[in-house]
Amino acid sequence: MRIGLQIPRFTWPEGAKGIGPKLAEIGRTADEAGFASIWVMDHFFQIRNVGEADEPMLEGYSALSYLAGVTRRARLGTLVTGVHYRYPGILVKTVTTLDVLSGGRAYLGIGAGWYERESKGLGVPFPPTAERFERLEEALQIAYQMWSGKVGPYEGEHYHLAETLNSPQVLSEPHPPVMIGGMGERKTLRLVAQYADACNLFAYAGEGVIRHKLDVLKRHCEDAGRDYEEIERTALGTVYLAPGEMNPKDVIETCRELAGAGIQHLIFNMPNVHDITPLETFGRDIIPAVQEF
Repeated sequence: MRIGLQIPRFTWPEGAKGIGPKLAEIGRTADEAGFASIWVMDHFFQIRNVGEADEPMLEGYSALSYLAGVTRRARLGTLVTGVHYRYPGILVKTVTTLDVLSGGRAYLGIGAGWYERESKGLGVPFPPTAERFERLEEALQIAYQMWSGKVGPYEGEHYHLAETLNSPQVLSEPHPPVMIGGMGERKTLRLVAQYADACNLFAYAGEGVIRHKLDVLKRHCEDAGRDYEEIERTALGTVYLAPGEMNPKDVIETCRELAGAGIQHLIFNMPNVHDITPLETFGRDIIPAVQEF
């Protein structure tokens, strides 16, 4: 099993002036500790269940570019970009830039989006759910066309590109892995089977739900003529390593259970990540212990 780090919150004791130095310290420490990936959310307002809307939130790809400069090994991605935030051609160019500048370490994390408040707040169109899924499928098609090196038009229902020029091309071969986030059985997991290199599920749903969702994904793969084993199975969870909370054995057991359910790459956020010690504990006690799961 591989372990990733998600950084969903920047409300740290150092305040706004300290966000840059602290993010760099977190990134360097995670990279040196052996985390396989580092992720930020692609939001503009903080989301419910993490904090208040007006808490500090960094633009995702700017933050990842900053992290690219202070890390050397970990892959970098958003968990995940709402398809309606950016024109697909510009999004692909943005991810390509991250991939080139990081030496081939980018993911494209993408989904249909959901946070209407930030869209309305910042003047971003927020189409109905069905249309966002249509736009998601077209965005995926555009990404593959641009990364194929084919320069030509793309004509969809929602997007019309006259010239899919993408220079320089990505360094990742054959392209940055495409992760589709979400657990919807009818639309999201079908799109994973058709287009994605990775899925992302919610670890808090539990082992039984994870098994069920992956069984659904297998059926979609069969329908699409896709090899299920080509898809990286990831999940997102929370770990609080602190006295009276969780300890390394608790985390290792969680990893064991989810590996048994089929998860290969478990991504954790940590409420006290700014303390740095949890990252060091992962590198010393947890990452080596779960590699064989």
